[in-house]
Formats: sequence, structure tokens, C-alpha cells
Amino acid sequence: MKSPILIVSFMVLFSCSKDKVIDNQAFTCTDEVLFAQEIEPLINQYCIGCHSAGSSSGGYNLEGHSNIANQSQQILGAMQADGFQLMPIGGPALNDTLIQRFRCWIEQGKLDN
Repeated sequence: MKSPILIVSFMVLFSCSKDKVIDNQAFTCTDEVLFAQEIEPLINQYCIGCHSAGSSSGGYNLEGHSNIANQSQQILGAMQADGFQLMPIGGPALNDTLIQRFRCWIEQGKLDN
């Protein structure tokens, strides 16, 4: 005779889904992404320590709008480890929401707003 607790535990363990839950609200580009309020602070917090005019990190200078806009595809690739080394180096990967906001800014024309 099998223990009811064992049977219930087995049923719960194998009936639960462990798929990643994605909040669809966080992944829409309907809201305008502002460079000065979202993108530049993101770059300053996670990237500028290694990627500024005085640094030698792969030749990327991410100071200012034009540098960020001109290198936006490389930055996005590094955020996602899509053909580039995952950045920020030595730290945890950026969360999906931050990456999506950066992607939305690109899709919205990389405005200096």
C-alpha cells in the first residue's frame, strides 16, 4: 500500500509547470522610451565604467547619445549575448525588461529625447 502523502507529492511535483512566465505588459513598445530618463541612466549604471573615452574595453565609447545610437545594435547584442560576449562582464545579465526597453528605443528611432 502506497502512502497517500507520497502519491499526492508525486502528483504535485509532476503536474507543475516550470516555464518562465513573461509579463506581456513589460514587453510592449507602445510607450515612448526616453533617452535621458531610461537609456542614458541604463548605460551609465551598467556600461560606462568600462566603456568610456578613457577606457580600453574593446574600443567602445558609450558616452553620449550619438555614441550609444551608433553602436546600439552591438550594445543590444552584448546585452543578449547574441553574437557578442554577454555584458555587463563579471556581473549578472540585465533583466528582460531593461533589454526590451533598450530594444524599443532602437525601434522608435533612437531619439535623443
